[in-house]
Amino acid sequence: MNSASDVWDKVLTILRNDLSETALSTWFDDCRAVQIENNRFFIHTPSVYKKSILDGRFIGTIKGALGELFSSDFEVIVLDDDGLKVMTEAADKSEYSLSDEYTFENFVVGNSNKFAHAAALAVSDGNSKKGYNPLFIYGESGLGKTHLLHAIRHSISKKFPHYKIVYVKSEDFLNELVAAIRKGWMTEFREKYRGADLLLMDDIQFIAGKMETQEEFFNTFNALYEVGKQIVFTSDRPPSEIHRLEDRIRTRFESGLPADIQPPDEALRVAIIRNKAEQLGVIMPDDVVDYIAENLDSNVRQLEGAVKMIIAYRDIMNENITVATVTQRLKDMFKGSKDSLPTTDTIIEETARYYALTSDDLRSQSRKRDTTLARQIAMYLIRKLTNLSLKETGAVFEGRDHTTVMSSISKVESFLKDSPDFSNIIRDITSNINSKS
Repeated sequence: MNSASDVWDKVLTILRNDLSETALSTWFDDCRAVQIENNRFFIHTPSVYKKSILDGRFIGTIKGALGELFSSDFEVIVLDDDGLKVMTEAADKSEYSLSDEYTFENFVVGNSNKFAHAAALAVSDGNSKKGYNPLFIYGESGLGKTHLLHAIRHSISKKFPHYKIVYVKSEDFLNELVAAIRKGWMTEFREKYRGADLLLMDDIQFIAGKMETQEEFFNTFNALYEVGKQIVFTSDRPPSEIHRLEDRIRTRFESGLPADIQPPDEALRVAIIRNKAEQLGVIMPDDVVDYIAENLDSNVRQLEGAVKMIIAYRDIMNENITVATVTQRLKDMFKGSKDSLPTTDTIIEETARYYALTSDDLRSQSRKRDTTLARQIAMYLIRKLTNLSLKETGAVFEGRDHTTVMSSISKVESFLKDSPDFSNIIRDITSNINSKS
């Protein structure tokens, strides 16, 4: 949302209430903010001596100011020139690696993703044609949607280096919006998103049901669309199946170009395995490639993970890659490939999120109506989606007994019989759970 320098200006304003002008000018005059990310705040001073003073005397004060701004704990890292150089080089390497991995050149095309790939390529020309705007790429988790988003970003940034490109996950958009409203930073928030030449938003389904987020998103979408800026979304389902999404937003999604990605067929799985191995400098035997492709059929991410695991094992153990080796090393992955089970934490978290609650709320003794219903749904889904017994399910919720779980499941099943809308709720939550598994 706000840049690190904006945050640093606000920190200095707060520090003026606690420190003298002499202290501020002596120790902070040549300090500048470098980066703020994941509750870590980096500042730089060219003086090694000042760095030692800041580390020794003022870290707690700076943390307190950040806590006042964000209502959250921060780690503060002070960098001297050498530290800044190391951080900059690492960041450059990381960005290069990300762009180098997620490009169109490294995207393996097959029948299941051919149209989505072609649509993404068309968008990367930078023309933002009406028929391609917005581009809405949808499909199950792990099939390459995010890869295509980054490929578009990589391609356009090379062709149009002056473009302002914004990539964000919808959950981060929501969190930034909440922080902007709380801190009075809506002007900066809107400048960031409405000033984009290209907006790439991942997992758009998570804005469903968030009314304030949908309102701001709708206005952001219109602001960009009306001036011909390109917008690309990904989702785990088509717009028509995103329930609790406002009709005015759904119609805008559907007015552009929908492009689905299906699970890879065996020919594409073979190509993906070979491609990933070649990227890592390895030519895999044909029988090994075929064996993996036959036994892992869920998604691209799993295939690539299997290749990395096999090559790492070969390098560490200095053994040849054979079908026998693969069978031994990937037996757990093979076993779960057809029916990978979500964790209870994921089920509780996604159920709570749907009702704007926390996981602790569902595990608590609260008898509030929404909390009780969400807890019952979570119990139902744990029994449906995992192998836990009634007793084990109850234990997840602060030791509730199996009769409570049975009662909750019965109530949910009754709701399912009587209400199509309730069936949609269960479907949405289940889809969200599967997308995180």
